[in-house]
Amino acid sequence: MFLDFLSSYAWVAWLALILVFGIIEMATLQFIFIMLAVGAVGGLVAGLIGLPWWAQIIVAALLSILLLFAVRPPLLRRLGRGGDPARSNVDALLGQSGIVTMDFSGNATHVKLANGETWTAKLDADRSPIEGERVVVTAIDGATAVVVPAERTAS
Repeated sequence: MFLDFLSSYAWVAWLALILVFGIIEMATLQFIFIMLAVGAVGGLVAGLIGLPWWAQIIVAALLSILLLFAVRPPLLRRLGRGGDPARSNVDALLGQSGIVTMDFSGNATHVKLANGETWTAKLDADRSPIEGERVVVTAIDGATAVVVPAERTAS
């Protein structure tokens, strides 16, 4: 009795699965559930052409697996190509020039970077730059910029 019901109304289950997978995909945007939804469309089409319910499930599973492993990876690579090439956060600070705002006495001082931020700095050189001299950020160590005099980086 249940199998007769399943055979007669399998299309309702496929439509429900397509809807649920579509909603989940809209929330996650990972291209996983959209592939499962397309697989469910394959199961729906298999049911519409008269295949039994177990064959519909096989068609949906095979189509979903094929899409997950054959279509999703190249799609993700293709979509990732257009990413923003601009560096951000710490990466954007590396190589940036600055001006010493306080002479290096001891281990740390302050430098004003080209982006307008003032950072605590420590020197990564033999010679200590004086106030007003240009430096270049070579690394970030926690909340401290590691700098060298600007002429040292030109070589």
